[in-house]
Amino acid sequence: MTATADAEAAANELMPLAEYLGSTLRRLRALPPLDLDLTQAHGNVLAADVVAPHPFPAFDQAAIDGYAARWEDLAGAGRLGAHPAFGQLDSGPTRSVRLNVVGDLGAASWRPVRLTPGTCFSVAAGAPLPIGADVVVPVHWTDQGMAAVEILHAPKRGSGVRRAGEELAVGQVLATAGAYVTPPMVATFAAAGIGHVLVRPSPRVVVVATGDELVDVGRPSQPGQVVDANSHALTAAAVEAGALAYRIGICDDDPEGLRGLLEDQTLRADLIITTGGTGTGPGDMLRRVLSRPGTGRGTVEFTDVALCPGTALGFGTVGGEEVPVVCLPGEPGAALIGFEVLARPAIQLLAGAEPVFRPSVKAHLLETVSSPGGLREFRPAHVAERRGGGYTVQPLAGGPYTLSGLAEANGLLVLGERVTTAAAGSTVDVLLLDRRR
Repeated sequence: MTATADAEAAANELMPLAEYLGSTLRRLRALPPLDLDLTQAHGNVLAADVVAPHPFPAFDQAAIDGYAARWEDLAGAGRLGAHPAFGQLDSGPTRSVRLNVVGDLGAASWRPVRLTPGTCFSVAAGAPLPIGADVVVPVHWTDQGMAAVEILHAPKRGSGVRRAGEELAVGQVLATAGAYVTPPMVATFAAAGIGHVLVRPSPRVVVVATGDELVDVGRPSQPGQVVDANSHALTAAAVEAGALAYRIGICDDDPEGLRGLLEDQTLRADLIITTGGTGTGPGDMLRRVLSRPGTGRGTVEFTDVALCPGTALGFGTVGGEEVPVVCLPGEPGAALIGFEVLARPAIQLLAGAEPVFRPSVKAHLLETVSSPGGLREFRPAHVAERRGGGYTVQPLAGGPYTLSGLAEANGLLVLGERVTTAAAGSTVDVLLLDRRR
């Protein structure tokens, strides 16, 4: 049997990625909802539709500074023509109209007032509209008089006026469950009289790196030592995914210490992410420890998945509370790809977000690439929009150099299990990463 045939035979024994994700992610449920103040809710996912209890604006009001009047009293004012803010102005004799100014209204005015024929009120933007007024004349269309004012041009009926409920009506759905609360959304809720909303809490994620060989950052590694890049990177990735992430750091390959550390972290975590020890080598202690069932402690199942880079992934629960745990490979590039494939969707599910996967596009491949048969490869890439529409994608360093490729990438080129070569000019799938270039 040739080396290629051996590789294909080995790949056929791996679980397809789609099957693995389907069986794994369906075991997760969104966290119980919380009722939060608007400012605290920003960045969380709505657990229920938000409906306007009050109209916005809450009352008829002036939209601009000017003079609130009855349109019938302005019919004789001159015609200015078209205006970008007020549209086509009504025609009429080219003469002014004089109205008595019977008062001033500001945004803080609250007493109801009524217009009588031939009168107007000087109003500020946001002021309650006098009863009977149906137009606000902009200041620069007048002589800006105080006791009496000359109206030089007549705007259309309704110009300069905002009616109650014009923007948001009572009972209108302002946002639906599953949407992230954004700053404009907060403003909309507040304007409609909503002070609290029901949201899913941001998942608390604990990140642990395992391995006797690991040393902390700040010094170069020596033979027998590997700098722990993973726990820092995965903590940052969890924050980017919307989690409250905590880096625990390095845990040695001590079975009791490892189990005790993870059980301690279940008190503060909605999800635990580990990195390292997922393989079957002599130093892969994590897999041997967590795959053993323990009374009331949960268990983790390790699966060899048709994924490149990194095939060995673990998923299960730990501790009496059965907190979900995702176990990622120890190689940094494989750990970050594993996070994108499994851990990030898990965080989105816990947060109640929809969809749980990153958006993807079809893109025009700029360079021929090869891919290992039988594995679904996620390769760093740079994706760009074409001037005439659509996307192009430039592959970046993959394989053993995935980490350096990811540092430059704004997308992940996805090559399916049956793809061994993707030719330049072909159309491929690309996951879009949340990065600005």
